[in-house]
Amino acid sequence: MTMDATPRWMLPQLFAGQAQKEVFHNEALVRIDMLLHGQAESADEDSPPPSPMVGQCWIVAAGATGDWAGQDGAVACWTEGGWRFVTPRAGLALWVADRGYSMAHNDGAWRNSPVRADGFHVGGVRVVGAREGAIPAPAGGSSVDSEARAAIGSILSAMRSHGLIEP
Repeated sequence: MTMDATPRWMLPQLFAGQAQKEVFHNEALVRIDMLLHGQAESADEDSPPPSPMVGQCWIVAAGATGDWAGQDGAVACWTEGGWRFVTPRAGLALWVADRGYSMAHNDGAWRNSPVRADGFHVGGVRVVGAREGAIPAPAGGSSVDSEARAAIGSILSAMRSHGLIEP
């Protein structure tokens, strides 16, 4: 069975005796250019921008209108020939410029990266934030509990070795 497009990204394939092979080849290059180390301007727009520049892409938000109608979740890229759309596959990741972090497509939806400028997120909740200042080792007090002090010292040491607090 001969296919006229690749199975994952629907890149047009060339065939012997095919007329205007350059058209099919160029279309494949445009799609590759959209996705290879790609960047989306935003993932929050549901209508096309009024004056896109050639090469700019967006992740189409739900409820899309205008030229983007029916393309919810797709990657929309403005080209010299107009809008090109690619249906995302599991594992596709794009840097999203207005968010400052990447998004990946998995389980049929776009998901925010857990690693962001403000910390590390799990389930949308920040669990590790910016590094805080140094915490002094335990000292002083009227009665010294050596076991408690040793346990606190071990905790602080582990946090320092992981870079969570300053040494």
